[in-house]
Amino acid sequence: MNREKIEYEGDAHISSSVDTPLVKNAFETSDNDKIKNIQHHFSEIMKELGLDLTDDSLRGTPYRVAKMYVKELFYGLNPHNRPKISTFENKYGYQKMLVEQNINIDSACEHHFLPIVGTAHVGYIPKDKVVGLSKINRLVDYYSHRPQVQERLCLQILKDLQQTLETKDVIVVINAKHLCVSSRGIKDKSSFTTTLEYGGQFKEVSLRNEFLEIIKNDNNTF
Repeated sequence: MNREKIEYEGDAHISSSVDTPLVKNAFETSDNDKIKNIQHHFSEIMKELGLDLTDDSLRGTPYRVAKMYVKELFYGLNPHNRPKISTFENKYGYQKMLVEQNINIDSACEHHFLPIVGTAHVGYIPKDKVVGLSKINRLVDYYSHRPQVQERLCLQILKDLQQTLETKDVIVVINAKHLCVSSRGIKDKSSFTTTLEYGGQFKEVSLRNEFLEIIKNDNNTF
């Protein structure tokens, strides 16, 4: 792959699937071994940059970065880390829109491994099942903690909730800033990206607009 094609694909948000691209043996290596291997390779990167790894401030950096990648930033790669999403019978027959908004997004761009930070807003209309509110937040957090493209992140949250709740009536909006835009390339500090995915009843303009009005009028008074 030539450099021009690499640059083009990094800007074009090309993706072949809703699923995060992983090799078949992605989880055959233990987390401890992954940390050890990443630590070694990141040490080599730091050396190439001319950094002195004998310095008190730098000597622990390769391990800290490796642990951060495996245990913190990208824990969402492993399906075993998906939170258990308990659902409950909709005994009270609630059939109006339920919205969970301003859910923190703390992710990373898969093209440059730079942070993506923002908020997600999720709505659904219950049928036979409802879900604990905090479980929505946990699901967003899980899919965020992997190298991501914002479009894919939006779809992954949507499709998981649709399957879990056994309804297509789900909508997801993500507003996020990408440090690959603000700290490199064009270095635009003020722009942010919005993605929107929905299904079922949210294909109706009036219902979709009702959801968008709810998240627009949020005043953070709680």
